[in-house]
Amino acid sequence: MSTSEESFAYTPGLRVTPLTYIRKIRSLPVKGQILVKVGDRVEFDTIVARCYLEGMPQILKVAELLDVDPEEVPRYLLKKKGDPVKKGEIIARLRAAFGLINKTVLSPIDGYMEDINEITGNITIREPQRPVEVAAYIRGKIDEVIPQEAAIVGSWAAYLQGIIGFSGERFGELRVAVSKPEDTLTQDNILESDHGKILVGGSFVTLEALEKARKIGLKGIISGGANIEDLEKLIGARMGVAITGREELGFTLILTEGFGKLPISDRAFKILKDNEGKIAAINGATQVRAGVLRPEIIIPKDVSEKMKIEDESLEEGKMRPGSIIRIIRYPYFGKLGRVVRLPVDLMRIETESLVRVVEVELTDGTRVMVPRADVEIVAE
Repeated sequence: MSTSEESFAYTPGLRVTPLTYIRKIRSLPVKGQILVKVGDRVEFDTIVARCYLEGMPQILKVAELLDVDPEEVPRYLLKKKGDPVKKGEIIARLRAAFGLINKTVLSPIDGYMEDINEITGNITIREPQRPVEVAAYIRGKIDEVIPQEAAIVGSWAAYLQGIIGFSGERFGELRVAVSKPEDTLTQDNILESDHGKILVGGSFVTLEALEKARKIGLKGIISGGANIEDLEKLIGARMGVAITGREELGFTLILTEGFGKLPISDRAFKILKDNEGKIAAINGATQVRAGVLRPEIIIPKDVSEKMKIEDESLEEGKMRPGSIIRIIRYPYFGKLGRVVRLPVDLMRIETESLVRVVEVELTDGTRVMVPRADVEIVAE
């Protein structure tokens, strides 16, 4: 089997950088109003766009409820098309036999009378429109506006990606709650004064710490690892292979390394420690199949745009001998290592498929051969 010292492969990697320029597209689900213009400065919670979603409709079988013919329904209605209605309000009434018969139809919701169907005898009441507001998410400036659709926020920032996360977007002050990456984050590390903050742990976070985080109102926890059974207890449901990253914990949790006791990388820990006391934006959303989406930590910086930063444009994603990688599938899931060589020839794996592989030296010195698709670069 031949090899080449010049061989390399492209693979998605976790970005961990003390300074880069981040652009975030803040999109509306339907067309609406963009509330900012190019060049505007925005904070984490600045509302940059707003739209309105149609309320859910409810159909009432009025002819059936009043026991009348469908075409007779309009004569018994107390509301006309377009009128607002309140939950519990009488919208149709039938009185007969000198008051001995008195039938009413009540509105089940707040909304408005959208439609009266004289063929079926049904009416449609629709809930009010629901406003949807989109915040900037990060501190920065508006780089671009897509009319009626989106605003793009740009910011110089420290940027770190995790391997898996839970819950959505939040922001808060960073506090490093442990001394070193190998430490465990326990409930004793979490203070009442941490309400609204994002805590940085080490290699593991305990169930008791997770429960206390939710109780006192932490915005987030960043940890190397955690126990999946503890997270299931917190959520109240099994996750298994159906993890989406959108499971709601009451705060956002980002695991930088994976499940188990896994120290945060020294590089990531140093960046977080250097930025202690600053406000960070975090998002636990995770997608590991098509269109990979990683949980992220963004710490905006006040930096001149003329400042020269690391060149990320050409070399990002290129894997060579010496590259630091993480294995993302079993049996070595979550393990870190260094690329030893990238064989050119295809290798047959257990599934009988022929694939390109990479030889990796793990941190304990063990050398393993794994498919290239099973690794990702840990960005330096």
